[in-house]
Amino acid sequence: MILIVDTAEELLGAYVLCDNCLGRQFAMLSHGFTNKARGEAIKNIMILEGSRLVDEGDRRGRKILGIVAVNGLSNLARETLKTHGIKSDKKSGICYVCSGTFEFIDEFAKNISEILSEYEYQTFLIGIKIPNEVEEREDELRARFNIRWGESIRNEFSREVGKKVAEITGRTPDHEKPETTVILNPFTKKASVESNPLYVEGRYKKLVRGLSQIRRICSECSGKGCQVCGWTGKQSSESIEELITLPIMKKTKGLGGVLHAAGREGLDVRVLGKGRRFIVEIKNPRVRNIDMQPVQNEINKEANGRIEVSDLKLSSREGVKRLKEEEGVARIYSATVEFARDVTDEELKRLKECLDNKFISQTACYQTMRTRKKYLYEVKIKRLKFNVIEMLVQCQGGLSIRELISGDDGRTSPSVADIIDASAKCIQLDVMDVHVEVD
Repeated sequence: MILIVDTAEELLGAYVLCDNCLGRQFAMLSHGFTNKARGEAIKNIMILEGSRLVDEGDRRGRKILGIVAVNGLSNLARETLKTHGIKSDKKSGICYVCSGTFEFIDEFAKNISEILSEYEYQTFLIGIKIPNEVEEREDELRARFNIRWGESIRNEFSREVGKKVAEITGRTPDHEKPETTVILNPFTKKASVESNPLYVEGRYKKLVRGLSQIRRICSECSGKGCQVCGWTGKQSSESIEELITLPIMKKTKGLGGVLHAAGREGLDVRVLGKGRRFIVEIKNPRVRNIDMQPVQNEINKEANGRIEVSDLKLSSREGVKRLKEEEGVARIYSATVEFARDVTDEELKRLKECLDNKFISQTACYQTMRTRKKYLYEVKIKRLKFNVIEMLVQCQGGLSIRELISGDDGRTSPSVADIIDASAKCIQLDVMDVHVEVD
């Protein structure tokens, strides 16, 4: 205890410190105290010691009481000086570290609670933004007196404001996965709320061609709007991403939306069958509890037959990770293939034999020329014309069907064009099923 009192005397002899900022320098030495209570207790011990020394005629007692009264901002120390007949005319300043900011804890908590009232949430976290000069002042103080027991001013503000907010709102602080995070700068008294993303999963069917999966930003203006894009900031008028996310954003009062999907299809490719799995990530939602069925109905109504969503339900960040892992799972495509010449039944039989249960090598036409291998499980062939067939291809996700058909100038092997020995092109392509079980 002598060490603590001596160190506290040295600290207060050099700096003006409020109860919080003095107590925080000894935070790791005991539990069950707030730093404010810890600082007040240390100052009270110093007052008792100073009073004892004054009674014994030791001049050091007067010095201790004066330090606590002025640099310790203690009215009790001033009153104790008066009882000993000692007059103190020195005026106190403001706390060297926090500049008196800890006096506004209740005000911060009240303001934050009012801001949070606009959000639906059960858990929250208070994040603190501290000016560099404040942290540097405390670092300087600790280095000068070799303080090894303190905690950061950032932690104390977060904890104390968080306790008050919890009392006012009845909500629970959560340091792991809070639904809302408040960033407070106590020195500017400014606070902002960031609500953790809301994740909604489901499936979509794409029933028309010419509709992109994600919002395509205009390359000329980078989304700002220009004459080229008609001041929309987009290359195309709409996308699946917008058709799904906008109604959900409206319902949740979110500030943005991103579509995550299990793979993607080309602009002129439909997605049929059960549809493609997706998860929408809504940024900074104010409303978290929504009835999915009305939202699903609204999406389908506004899409007007272009897309159809189903199975909407809440998901999570972990769900997005799992969704990305599904990009390589098996799927079925329907491709209409046109040859430059008529093909025989024998050639079509050989085509099936050469493709069933085979690895297909495809080299991406980039600088690295990276080659990937994807497995083709089975192909079913139906003749439509002498030079046109329909192929039902069951394969590993990531296999480019158009390049499988054309050969892509030799970068895909084997290919339909090479096996038939005739130029071939895909004139129509649909995704029939995604995430199929393979026998």
